[in-house]
Amino acid sequence: MEAALAEARRALDLGEVPVGAVAVHEGRVIARGHNLRERLGDPTAHAEILVLRQAAARLGNWRLEGVTLYVTLEPCPMCAGAVVLARVARLVYGAPDPKAGAAGSLMNLVQHDRLNHRVELRGGVLADASAALLRGFFRGLRG
Repeated sequence: MEAALAEARRALDLGEVPVGAVAVHEGRVIARGHNLRERLGDPTAHAEILVLRQAAARLGNWRLEGVTLYVTLEPCPMCAGAVVLARVARLVYGAPDPKAGAAGSLMNLVQHDRLNHRVELRGGVLADASAALLRGFFRGLRG
C-alpha cells in the first residue's frame, strides 16, 4: 500500500486527484500507476484501469489470476467492474469512498453473488494517509 500511496503523491504533483494503485503478482510489483484523467483527457484513466492494463501486458494475459491490486481509494463502479472482469484475486484499498465506492460503500460489485467472479476484499489499509491526500487536494481546489 505504501507503493500505491507513492503513486497517489505523483498524481497530486501533476494536479490529478491523488489516487494511486499497484498490482502485485507472486510477491513482485508488476504494474504501478496513478490517476491521469486530466493529463490524458480520458475519463477512463483512473489509476486502477491503467494498472490493470499494464499488469495484463506484463503477464501476457487479460486474466489477472493471482494478482493483488492495491489502491488508495475504494474503486468506483467502472473500476470495480474492471477488477471483476480481469479476475483479480484480491483487492486491498485505503480510504472508503462514500460517494462512489463500489467495493462496499455504495454497493459491492467485487463480491456480487450474481457475477461470475468474486474478489477477496480488504478495505481501510492506510486509510488515514490515503484520505489525508484526498482532503488536502480538494481543500486546495476550494481554497
